[in-house]
Amino acid sequence: MSNPVTIIDYGIGNMLSVVRAFEYCGAYVTVSESLDSVNEVERLVLPGVGAFANGMAELSARNLVEPIQAFAATGKPFLGICLGMQMMLDTSEEFGQSTGLGLIPGQVVAIPSYGIDGIPHKIPHIGWNELLRPVHPGDWKGSILTQLSYGTPVYFVHSFMAVPENGDHRLADCHYDGQAICAAIRRDNIYGCQFHPEKSGEAGLAIVREFLRL
Repeated sequence: MSNPVTIIDYGIGNMLSVVRAFEYCGAYVTVSESLDSVNEVERLVLPGVGAFANGMAELSARNLVEPIQAFAATGKPFLGICLGMQMMLDTSEEFGQSTGLGLIPGQVVAIPSYGIDGIPHKIPHIGWNELLRPVHPGDWKGSILTQLSYGTPVYFVHSFMAVPENGDHRLADCHYDGQAICAAIRRDNIYGCQFHPEKSGEAGLAIVREFLRL
């Protein structure tokens, strides 16, 4: 079976557009509300929109937390999208302190409500913004962003942002009125995109294709 992908359905997320993006790129997609046999899953995608605490509550209610953690430890490709990326971290301050999946050390905090010039700006951060190289060694070669150039625009919709403890886990940033926002993360086989690849045109499809090549 070519390019099998399992996408987790836990009642929160824009499943249809995510499924269509992967199918368009040649994936054989299975949508699942459970992960009974992690060993049979080749690639795993955790999408999501909405609040961190609600997302974790839905994962817990479906007994998905430990299987997701177990899959991430297998070395197989894993991708979190938007809320799915945020839940990869340890904790979030959204609507009080909540515990995440703990796949990448760090926390989720509110996007600053003003630019570096001190002028208030709109929250949530919505629309197209450019992917930039973070301020740390390394580049995008060999990652899901390998086909993209620095400055490629992608589509964001979010009010909170991930802050990894280790700067090496920041794969890409974007700037919102000068404020640096973590746009993508990586640790070994696991990736997260704060933006929506499935809504980011050809750039997003290029990311999906690279994930399928991992």
